Amino acid sequence: MSHIHSPALAKTGFVVLDRHDQASDPEEWLDLAYVPWRSSGVTRFAPLTSYSGEPDCNGFWNHTPPRTDKDGVWVESQTALAPTLVRRAREAGANVGRCRVVELQPNTYADAIYNLHQDDNNRLNPDGTGWVVRGFYNLTDDPDSLLILREDRFDPATEVRLPLPAGSRVVVDTQRFWHAVWHRGATPRYALITSWTSGPELDAHLAAEHARADVESVPLDPALIADAQQELHRRIEERRRAFEALGEVLEPTEPLWP
Repeated sequence: MSHIHSPALAKTGFVVLDRHDQASDPEEWLDLAYVPWRSSGVTRFAPLTSYSGEPDCNGFWNHTPPRTDKDGVWVESQTALAPTLVRRAREAGANVGRCRVVELQPNTYADAIYNLHQDDNNRLNPDGTGWVVRGFYNLTDDPDSLLILREDRFDPATEVRLPLPAGSRVVVDTQRFWHAVWHRGATPRYALITSWTSGPELDAHLAAEHARADVESVPLDPALIADAQQELHRRIEERRRAFEALGEVLEPTEPLWP
Protein backbone atom coordinates (compact mmCIF):
# COMPACT_ATOMS: atom_id res chain seq x y z
CA MET A 1 0.00 0.00 0.00
CA SER A 2 1.27 3.49 -0.80
CA HIS A 3 0.33 6.99 0.24
CA ILE A 4 -2.38 9.12 -1.33
CA HIS A 5 -0.83 11.70 -3.67
CA SER A 6 -2.38 14.66 -5.48
CA PRO A 7 -2.54 13.94 -9.24
CA ALA A 8 -1.75 17.60 -9.98
CA LEU A 9 1.74 17.11 -8.50
CA ALA A 10 2.38 13.68 -9.99
CA LYS A 11 4.41 14.79 -13.01
CA THR A 12 6.56 17.65 -11.77
CA GLY A 13 6.21 17.55 -7.98
CA PHE A 14 5.09 21.18 -7.78
CA VAL A 15 2.34 23.47 -9.02
CA VAL A 16 1.88 27.23 -9.21
CA LEU A 17 -1.53 28.64 -8.23
CA ASP A 18 -3.22 31.89 -9.23
CA ARG A 19 -1.63 34.87 -7.48
CA HIS A 20 -3.44 36.20 -4.45
CA ASP A 21 -4.15 39.94 -4.14
CA GLN A 22 -1.74 40.30 -1.24
CA ALA A 23 -2.17 44.07 -1.16
CA SER A 24 -5.71 43.55 0.13
CA ASP A 25 -4.47 41.71 3.24
CA PRO A 26 -3.13 43.38 6.40
CA GLU A 27 0.58 42.87 7.14
CA GLU A 28 -0.15 40.60 10.10
CA TRP A 29 3.23 38.88 9.90
CA LEU A 30 4.82 42.03 11.34
CA ASP A 31 2.83 41.59 14.57
CA LEU A 32 3.81 37.97 15.24
CA ALA A 33 6.36 36.67 17.74
CA TYR A 34 9.37 35.04 16.02
CA VAL A 35 11.65 32.37 17.41
CA PRO A 36 15.17 31.59 16.18
CA TRP A 37 15.09 28.49 13.98
CA ARG A 38 17.82 27.80 11.46
CA SER A 39 16.64 26.69 8.04
CA SER A 40 17.87 27.63 4.58
CA GLY A 41 19.76 30.82 5.37
CA VAL A 42 19.51 33.39 8.14
CA THR A 43 15.94 32.79 9.25
CA ARG A 44 13.44 33.18 12.04
CA PHE A 45 10.01 31.60 12.23
CA ALA A 46 6.67 32.62 13.71
CA PRO A 47 4.75 29.38 14.39
CA LEU A 48 0.98 29.49 13.88
CA THR A 49 0.60 25.80 14.70
CA SER A 50 2.78 23.38 16.63
CA TYR A 51 2.68 19.92 18.16
CA SER A 52 0.79 21.07 21.26
CA GLY A 53 -0.14 24.71 20.70
CA GLU A 54 3.05 26.11 22.25
CA PRO A 55 5.15 28.53 20.15
CA ASP A 56 7.49 25.77 18.99
CA CYS A 57 8.94 24.98 15.53
CA ASN A 58 10.22 21.48 16.22
CA GLY A 59 9.12 18.50 14.14
CA PHE A 60 6.13 16.65 15.57
CA TRP A 61 8.19 13.43 15.63
CA ASN A 62 10.55 14.97 18.19
CA HIS A 63 7.78 15.06 20.82
CA THR A 64 6.14 12.39 22.97
CA PRO A 65 4.26 10.59 21.61
CA PRO A 66 5.80 11.28 18.19
CA ARG A 67 3.57 11.82 15.16
CA THR A 68 3.84 12.87 11.55
CA ASP A 69 3.41 16.41 10.22
CA LYS A 70 -0.38 16.45 10.58
CA ASP A 71 -2.99 17.74 13.06
CA GLY A 72 -1.14 20.89 14.06
CA VAL A 73 -2.53 22.67 17.11
CA TRP A 74 -3.09 26.41 16.62
CA VAL A 75 -0.95 28.69 18.80
CA GLU A 76 -3.61 30.97 20.29
CA SER A 77 -1.26 33.84 21.14
CA GLN A 78 -0.24 33.96 17.47
CA THR A 79 -3.52 33.25 15.72
CA ALA A 80 -5.20 36.08 17.63
CA LEU A 81 -2.79 38.43 15.88
CA ALA A 82 -3.08 36.90 12.41
CA PRO A 83 -6.65 35.78 11.56
CA THR A 84 -6.11 36.46 7.86
CA LEU A 85 -3.02 34.25 7.73
CA VAL A 86 -4.90 31.52 9.58
CA ARG A 87 -7.72 31.76 7.05
CA ARG A 88 -5.28 31.44 4.19
CA ALA A 89 -3.61 28.42 5.77
CA ARG A 90 -6.98 26.73 6.19
CA GLU A 91 -8.47 27.68 2.83
CA ALA A 92 -7.34 24.47 1.15
CA GLY A 93 -9.68 22.51 3.41
CA ALA A 94 -6.93 19.94 3.94
CA ASN A 95 -5.45 18.81 7.24
CA VAL A 96 -2.89 21.36 8.49
CA GLY A 97 0.31 20.17 10.12
CA ARG A 98 3.06 22.65 10.81
CA CYS A 99 2.23 26.20 9.77
CA ARG A 100 4.49 29.16 10.26
CA VAL A 101 5.70 32.42 8.77
CA VAL A 102 9.35 32.47 7.75
CA GLU A 103 11.53 35.57 7.82
CA LEU A 104 14.54 35.28 5.50
CA GLN A 105 17.38 37.79 5.29
CA PRO A 106 18.93 38.67 1.90
CA ASN A 107 21.43 36.13 0.59
CA THR A 108 23.31 35.09 -2.54
CA TYR A 109 22.65 32.40 -5.13
CA ALA A 110 25.64 30.47 -3.78
CA ASP A 111 24.17 30.72 -0.25
CA ALA A 112 20.86 29.35 -1.48
CA ILE A 113 22.48 26.46 -3.33
CA TYR A 114 24.51 25.55 -0.25
CA ASN A 115 21.37 25.66 1.90
CA LEU A 116 19.29 23.40 -0.34
CA HIS A 117 17.49 20.84 1.83
CA GLN A 118 14.74 18.26 1.72
CA ASP A 119 11.92 18.18 4.26
CA ASP A 120 10.98 15.15 6.33
CA ASN A 121 7.25 15.88 6.51
CA ASN A 122 6.23 12.25 6.07
CA ARG A 123 8.23 10.67 8.83
CA LEU A 124 5.89 8.22 10.65
CA ASN A 125 3.19 8.81 8.00
CA PRO A 126 1.18 5.54 7.75
CA ASP A 127 0.68 3.88 4.36
CA GLY A 128 -2.72 4.50 2.87
CA THR A 129 -2.96 8.05 4.23
CA GLY A 130 -2.35 11.39 2.52
CA TRP A 131 1.16 12.46 1.58
CA VAL A 132 2.19 15.74 3.24
CA VAL A 133 3.19 18.59 0.90
CA ARG A 134 3.97 22.25 1.51
CA GLY A 135 2.22 25.45 0.44
CA PHE A 136 4.49 28.49 0.02
CA TYR A 137 2.67 31.85 -0.06
CA ASN A 138 4.88 34.88 -0.52
CA LEU A 139 3.73 37.75 1.69
CA THR A 140 6.23 40.45 0.75
CA ASP A 141 6.85 41.63 -2.80
CA ASP A 142 10.11 39.98 -3.86
CA PRO A 143 9.84 39.68 -7.66
CA ASP A 144 13.60 39.30 -8.10
CA SER A 145 13.87 36.53 -5.50
CA LEU A 146 13.60 32.90 -6.55
CA LEU A 147 12.31 29.68 -5.04
CA ILE A 148 14.88 27.11 -6.15
CA LEU A 149 13.87 23.46 -6.56
CA ARG A 150 16.29 20.68 -7.44
CA GLU A 151 15.54 16.98 -7.74
CA ASP A 152 19.30 16.30 -7.49
CA ARG A 153 21.10 18.47 -4.98
CA PHE A 154 24.32 18.55 -7.00
CA ASP A 155 22.88 18.79 -10.51
CA PRO A 156 21.86 22.28 -11.68
CA ALA A 157 20.30 20.71 -14.77
CA THR A 158 17.47 19.53 -12.49
CA GLU A 159 16.89 23.05 -11.14
CA VAL A 160 13.63 24.98 -11.43
CA ARG A 161 13.57 28.67 -10.42
CA LEU A 162 10.26 30.36 -9.60
CA PRO A 163 9.83 34.11 -8.96
CA LEU A 164 8.31 35.34 -5.70
CA PRO A 165 6.24 38.50 -6.15
CA ALA A 166 3.68 39.35 -3.49
CA GLY A 167 0.83 36.86 -3.46
CA SER A 168 2.67 34.16 -5.42
CA ARG A 169 1.57 30.69 -4.35
CA VAL A 170 3.41 27.43 -4.94
CA VAL A 171 2.60 23.94 -3.63
CA VAL A 172 5.61 21.62 -3.52
CA ASP A 173 6.40 18.05 -2.58
CA THR A 174 9.34 19.19 -0.47
CA GLN A 175 10.33 15.65 0.36
CA ARG A 176 10.97 15.11 -3.34
CA PHE A 177 12.81 18.38 -3.97
CA TRP A 178 15.88 19.97 -2.52
CA HIS A 179 14.74 23.56 -2.06
CA ALA A 180 15.75 26.98 -0.80
CA VAL A 181 15.15 30.64 -1.63
CA TRP A 182 17.58 33.07 -3.19
CA HIS A 183 16.37 36.35 -1.71
CA ARG A 184 17.69 39.30 -3.71
CA GLY A 185 15.81 41.99 -1.78
CA ALA A 186 17.24 44.63 0.53
CA THR A 187 14.82 43.86 3.39
CA PRO A 188 13.64 40.54 4.89
CA ARG A 189 11.36 38.27 2.89
CA TYR A 190 8.27 36.88 4.60
CA ALA A 191 6.25 33.86 3.50
CA LEU A 192 3.53 31.64 4.92
CA ILE A 193 4.49 27.96 4.85
CA THR A 194 1.80 25.34 5.52
CA SER A 195 1.98 21.55 5.61
CA TRP A 196 -1.11 20.09 3.92
CA THR A 197 -2.23 16.49 3.66
CA SER A 198 -2.94 15.29 0.13
CA GLY A 199 -6.46 14.07 -0.57
CA PRO A 200 -9.72 15.15 -2.19
CA GLU A 201 -9.86 18.43 -0.27
CA LEU A 202 -6.43 19.54 -1.47
CA ASP A 203 -7.19 18.30 -5.00
CA ALA A 204 -10.32 20.44 -5.11
CA HIS A 205 -8.40 23.48 -3.88
CA LEU A 206 -5.67 23.05 -6.48
CA ALA A 207 -8.26 22.75 -9.24
CA ALA A 208 -10.16 25.83 -8.02
CA GLU A 209 -6.94 27.87 -7.97
CA HIS A 210 -5.94 26.72 -11.47
CA ALA A 211 -2.83 24.84 -10.37
CA ARG A 212 -0.37 24.47 -13.22
CA ALA A 213 3.04 22.90 -13.61
CA ASP A 214 3.78 24.14 -17.13
CA VAL A 215 5.65 27.22 -15.93
CA GLU A 216 8.98 28.46 -17.26
CA SER A 217 11.99 28.43 -15.02
CA VAL A 218 13.69 31.83 -14.68
CA PRO A 219 16.93 31.72 -16.71
CA LEU A 220 20.31 32.44 -15.10
CA ASP A 221 23.73 33.19 -16.51
CA PRO A 222 25.54 29.82 -16.89
CA ALA A 223 28.69 31.39 -15.46
CA LEU A 224 26.81 32.34 -12.28
CA ILE A 225 25.53 28.77 -11.95
CA ALA A 226 29.00 27.31 -12.50
CA ASP A 227 30.57 29.64 -9.91
CA ALA A 228 27.86 28.73 -7.37
CA GLN A 229 28.45 25.03 -7.98
CA GLN A 230 32.13 25.47 -7.25
CA GLU A 231 31.33 27.38 -4.07
CA LEU A 232 28.85 24.67 -3.07
CA HIS A 233 31.54 22.01 -3.43
CA ARG A 234 34.08 24.10 -1.56
CA ARG A 235 31.76 24.74 1.40
CA ILE A 236 30.64 21.12 1.64
CA GLU A 237 34.22 19.89 1.55
CA GLU A 238 35.23 22.43 4.20
CA ARG A 239 32.38 21.23 6.41
CA ARG A 240 33.15 17.57 5.77
CA ARG A 241 36.80 18.01 6.76
CA ALA A 242 35.86 19.93 9.92
CA PHE A 243 33.59 17.11 11.06
CA GLU A 244 36.14 14.49 10.00
CA ALA A 245 38.64 16.13 12.36
CA LEU A 246 36.14 15.48 15.15
CA GLY A 247 35.80 11.82 14.17
CA GLU A 248 32.48 12.17 12.36
CA VAL A 249 31.80 11.12 8.78
CA LEU A 250 29.45 13.22 6.64
CA GLU A 251 27.92 12.58 3.25
CA PRO A 252 29.22 12.77 0.63
CA THR A 253 32.30 10.89 1.77
CA GLU A 254 34.11 11.47 -1.52
CA PRO A 255 35.92 14.83 -1.75
CA LEU A 256 34.15 17.45 -3.88
CA TRP A 257 36.97 19.99 -3.77
CA PRO A 258 40.74 19.69 -4.16
